[in-house]
Amino acid sequence: NIICSIVFGDRFDYENKKFLTLIDLIEQNNKLQACLQAQLYNFFPTAMELIPGPHKQLIKNVEEVDQFTTEIVMEHQKTIDPTCPRDFIDAFLNKMEQEKGNADSKFTIETCSRTTLDLFLAGTGTTSLTLRFGILILHKYPEIVGNRKEN
Repeated sequence: NIICSIVFGDRFDYENKKFLTLIDLIEQNNKLQACLQAQLYNFFPTAMELIPGPHKQLIKNVEEVDQFTTEIVMEHQKTIDPTCPRDFIDAFLNKMEQEKGNADSKFTIETCSRTTLDLFLAGTGTTSLTLRFGILILHKYPEIVGNRKEN
């Protein structure tokens, strides 16, 4: 939710169905990325399109997460106040407006949606995995917790 606040400008209720679906899709993708078919897809995407397997679910999940971010970007476009950016998306949209006359600009709706998705996935994935491994290490080596020096 901290990442959501920075990127989307809003926190989601932990009972929010869309948010829970999003978290579930990310969890599924973390597991699916380890399968052989998904790794082969990175090297042979055209050939792997013809072969069934878990990589197809991974692609479908990524499309759903992308749709989620695209909807939020579109909503921001409707409600933006250029003088008061709420979050990363508003800042990106403001820059996009400044670059409007530049044909070589990389500030487009598509790059906004993709960058937003990248920030969200990178922020949630690395943070949750780091916390999980930290808890696992503390659980496995409880003496680490007990070795604090008293002041």
